[in-house]
Amino acid sequence: MIPFNKPPFVGTELEYIKKAISNNKISGDGEFTKKCHSWFETNFNSKKVLLTTSGTHALDMAAILIDIQPGDEVIMASYTFTSTANAFVMRGAKIVFIDIRPDTMNIDENLIEQAINKKTKAIVVMHYAGVACEMDKIKKIADAYKIFLIEDAAQGVMSKYKDKFLGTIGDIGAYSFHETKNYSSGEGGAILLNDTKFIERSEILREKGTNRSKFFRGQVDKYTWVDMGSSYLPSDINAAYLYAQLEKADVINNDRLESWGFYNSQLLSLSNNGLIQLPFIPEETTHNAHMFYIKTRNIAERSDLIEYLRKNDVFAVFHYIPLHLSPAGQKYGVFNGKDIWTTKESERILRLPMFFGLKSNEKEKIVQTIYDFYKS
Repeated sequence: MIPFNKPPFVGTELEYIKKAISNNKISGDGEFTKKCHSWFETNFNSKKVLLTTSGTHALDMAAILIDIQPGDEVIMASYTFTSTANAFVMRGAKIVFIDIRPDTMNIDENLIEQAINKKTKAIVVMHYAGVACEMDKIKKIADAYKIFLIEDAAQGVMSKYKDKFLGTIGDIGAYSFHETKNYSSGEGGAILLNDTKFIERSEILREKGTNRSKFFRGQVDKYTWVDMGSSYLPSDINAAYLYAQLEKADVINNDRLESWGFYNSQLLSLSNNGLIQLPFIPEETTHNAHMFYIKTRNIAERSDLIEYLRKNDVFAVFHYIPLHLSPAGQKYGVFNGKDIWTTKESERILRLPMFFGLKSNEKEKIVQTIYDFYKS
């Protein structure tokens, strides 16, 4: 069976994990955690980046930092992962879902403004498949209404909108390093503080509500409880695993892009014949090949193709059920406007195996099996 995903592994992870252990500092903010922070801040030009225990927890911190209160409203696309909404629901916010663009599966920037009212506190964008939302227009709207712009860039590490890395454009960004992501620490994430006013409090939240970070920098002679918070620090062992991959970030990125390009070119004739639809990448974006999906003509055909691929030892999957259709989505949110594309397009998506080190013969078999399905 060709798996849908294999966690990335470049070969130096075990060496770095051993070094982390030998440092006698395997809890949070050890040598490799600091190296990861520095790598992101230097390469992505973010004012402050802090590793977290997950992308979910990075979003949880974002909701606290922008002071979400009960009764606040947060706008986002319904086609996203539960964490995008949960972080704000847990603070008492009402989620206002809006429709997506059918070409990128991202939030429709032209529908945001009509969903804004005096209760709106933030817009949360999720960059689906590592392809950027239309950030210029979205940021302009957020600035005009003086509401926060949060980027769920869980899938977007190394992707860009124009000349800026995803996660660095809004007030706060969030990354995920789950085993399904391009760069992984098993479980983990990062919060990107793109406005300096959030930095000091983010360190406190992340350190169980204490000013411990200041203590270790010698800014206070002892640390104490000064605010709410939790333990959002990942182990330095996790950071050691991640840092090995950050050192090879371009190698991983280029490998995935090659696989993405192979799928795209080899499946083009099926697209030209109207049998499937291929991903759309806007000109102003640079994607990271986080996933390669095709769109079948309907949900029944998608189910048949998934089953056919599995019978031929290829593990392909669909993706999210739109949040506004879920029990929790109906309890904690409302859909603003019409669901023209969200449900329809979500039922067509089929994701093909995509991971670092996907072999040529595996890609060839996957493509050939898809052709065999449509021939039959």
